Amino acid sequence: MRLADFDYELPPELIAQHPAAERTASRLLHLDGRSGAIEDLAFRDIVRLIAPGDLLVVNDTRVIKARLRGRKDSGGEVEVLVERVLDHERALAQVRASKPPRAGAKLVLGGAVEAQMLGRHGDLFELRFLGARSVLDCLAAHGETPLPPYIAHSPDAEDETRYQTVYAKVAGAVAAPTAGLHFDEALLAALRAKGVGVASLTLHVGAGTFQPVRNEDLSRHVMHSEWYDIPRATVDAIEETAARNGRIVAVGTTALRALESAATSGRLIAGTAETQLFIVPGYRFNVVDRLVTNFHLPRSTLLMLVSAFAGAENIRRAYRHAVEHRYRFFSYGDAMLLDRGQTTCSA
Repeated sequence: MRLADFDYELPPELIAQHPAAERTASRLLHLDGRSGAIEDLAFRDIVRLIAPGDLLVVNDTRVIKARLRGRKDSGGEVEVLVERVLDHERALAQVRASKPPRAGAKLVLGGAVEAQMLGRHGDLFELRFLGARSVLDCLAAHGETPLPPYIAHSPDAEDETRYQTVYAKVAGAVAAPTAGLHFDEALLAALRAKGVGVASLTLHVGAGTFQPVRNEDLSRHVMHSEWYDIPRATVDAIEETAARNGRIVAVGTTALRALESAATSGRLIAGTAETQLFIVPGYRFNVVDRLVTNFHLPRSTLLMLVSAFAGAENIRRAYRHAVEHRYRFFSYGDAMLLDRGQTTCSA
């Protein structure tokens, strides 16, 4: 398949700039990957669509205030977007400046944080944060919520709350697992009361999730790397659900990517690892039966992933339908529930 197969026209006014008034007030497009049938629903309808005995798997990563603005010791302005926290004092970051800072240079960020440039690793810079505070403490005190590039307003108090899932726990993401933004505590309680299980994993979403694929030859694309952790309890819950013919429902492409990365051998493995798994049509899924997801950017790896999951032509039709029916797109937009189009799984 060509990169052009994953392009579509989107009127700019359909890019959601703010979240819905309530988390569960979004719309839900239900796509059956086997029949191609499409339903227009409200997100709250997901309670009736998920059966007792099924299992939701959520990504409990927490978005950090990863963006810092400041100056180099030479006086020039600089903007830092922390991509990954390495330890108590070091982080890898994207750095925007008129000239890239040299190794050894110092930056003053957020008006109070001093950091030293240690070196460069490809497109990312390694920084050491100086002083008594940890990297995460510095970001919490002086950073900004790293809203996606297609959201035009500066982050405010609403974004601090709403660009975060209600079950966010493990700090480290620089982008939200946005499918989870539609759930509130009451909706999760209703699902549990119905007999739906909820299990968690952690995948720290990187800024690379917003990068379009630029090479027309998809086989030459290299995925950004992301860290994940799947607890033993989550693996046990998945195995128990599958044994009684319940369905595994991944909340978000990040949860799906972690699960499929940990099951490339054909058996789901608990623990921590890095993933660069690039899912395109033709991929055979091992774990996930259904996927809750938002609408994704044109020419993106996430659009390729959902095309692999529910069928490329089904996704094209669903996206055309969503545009025609004025769904809201991207991080603060509406949601989809996809039933997997493939009937068999293999390693």
